[in-house]
Amino acid sequence: MKPLISLLAVAALAADFDVLIRNGRVIDGAGNPWYRADVAIKDGRIAAIGNLAGKTADKTIDAANRVVTPGFIDVHTHVEGAVELNPMGANYLLDGVTTIVTGNCGGSRVDLKDWFAKLETLKLGLNMATLIGHNSVRREVMGTANRLATDEEIVKMQAIVDTAMQAGAVGFSTGLIYIPGTFSDTREVVALAKAASKYNAVYASHMRDEGHKIKEAITEAVTVGRESGLRVQISHFKIDTPKIWGSSKDSIALVESFRKQGVDVVVDQYPYDHSSTNLGITLPSWALSDGQKAIEERLANPETRKRIATEMKKMLADLGHDDYSYAIVANYGADASRNGKNISEINKTAGRDKSLDNEVETILEMILKGGAQMVYHSMGMEDVERILKYPNTAIASDGGIREFGSGMPHPRSYGTNARVLAEFVRNRGTLTLEDAVRRMTSLPARTFRFTDRGLLREGYAADVLIFDPAKVKDLSTYADPHHYTEGFDHVLVNGVPVVSEGKLNEVRPGRILRHKAE
Repeated sequence: MKPLISLLAVAALAADFDVLIRNGRVIDGAGNPWYRADVAIKDGRIAAIGNLAGKTADKTIDAANRVVTPGFIDVHTHVEGAVELNPMGANYLLDGVTTIVTGNCGGSRVDLKDWFAKLETLKLGLNMATLIGHNSVRREVMGTANRLATDEEIVKMQAIVDTAMQAGAVGFSTGLIYIPGTFSDTREVVALAKAASKYNAVYASHMRDEGHKIKEAITEAVTVGRESGLRVQISHFKIDTPKIWGSSKDSIALVESFRKQGVDVVVDQYPYDHSSTNLGITLPSWALSDGQKAIEERLANPETRKRIATEMKKMLADLGHDDYSYAIVANYGADASRNGKNISEINKTAGRDKSLDNEVETILEMILKGGAQMVYHSMGMEDVERILKYPNTAIASDGGIREFGSGMPHPRSYGTNARVLAEFVRNRGTLTLEDAVRRMTSLPARTFRFTDRGLLREGYAADVLIFDPAKVKDLSTYADPHHYTEGFDHVLVNGVPVVSEGKLNEVRPGRILRHKAE
């Protein structure tokens, strides 16, 4: 047995905390003005905030008058297939993100129990939660059939949603412009949302329309929330149709009117005027149903191909575009040399005369070769900035974990949060620093019920950032996207420094975040 005096000596030498951040300006995430304080961390949690002079720690970080904030929470990502290959998530960590939510736009893993187990074996660099996606669930039961679900099929889909929620999904998502979800009706969506309602869940929707019929789409999203009892998160809120740029004032007013009626509905946004999704959205949805073989058969039929082309040109005109120069290839598996070029340029490179008919043919040929991931110049900056000013707009990238140097992805996967801080706080003054931080932290945390994250509070998980708001820069561009953000000097995930003085550390302390019952 060790002498008592020896034990007392060891206790006296033990540090008070694991990490102690000194000389910082604390922005707590609630929108409050910054204040000076030290922040102490122990066992992965925030142990104390205040004047901690005389206290000791195993590691001390001098914030040197930089701001200390909660880690950012990105509630709209798509990381399935990429997180397994790059579990560190470097592009997110270096943009200040410590928690992501995937499974958006109706697309998710279905067997979440198995997927979570694999990811926990791999170990993640940041925290991750997921939604269960309507399109993925419908595909399990109905394939890509272009019809309404039967009562029996709805029951089968509800069972899949319930199983996913039991495994820890934080909510239910839809992507109602994508197949096969676009073939569903509101009744089906409500029924599946109800299967998630007993799990304290959120309904996140890529709505059925973000242009001419946006009011109807907002109303449908709110109807799903009302009838199922779920909170509503409208994904990447935007006006994607040049003909009606400027009408965000009306769509925001509609959202706010529903809030005044007692519906818990909020939105998220990425701060860019370009969107990104697949090439298939340029075709009518019926043309993409029933699998690749059916698509090939339709396009091999001259009359059907002509009908598809005619509808594509009408869709283009309804958007307000004269040609497809607004559509830029991000990643085309069949021919990487087309990455970074728009459809008009690709059409010319292929030796065709410039005409809308030829550009349509270029798209159809690419669809037959597997399609492509695209970047579309579809929004106006007036709407982007107006939506950003709306107090209930969270910041979310709609991006993914990227393989550095591969393809021409949208810059939002690298620089979303830095762009808000550099462009819309520092340069334009659209938001205050404190409010920008709120939109990246406590606002998304409250919607997704991450009850111990999103704020700097004693007892909360120690997801913490240290940065100089005058120096944060987003370096990723559409033409040259593969650049990490600069300026997030220290990033801690669950109390562990994963970025120190701007450099990644070889540690992966992230966790799977599962829903919590109230």
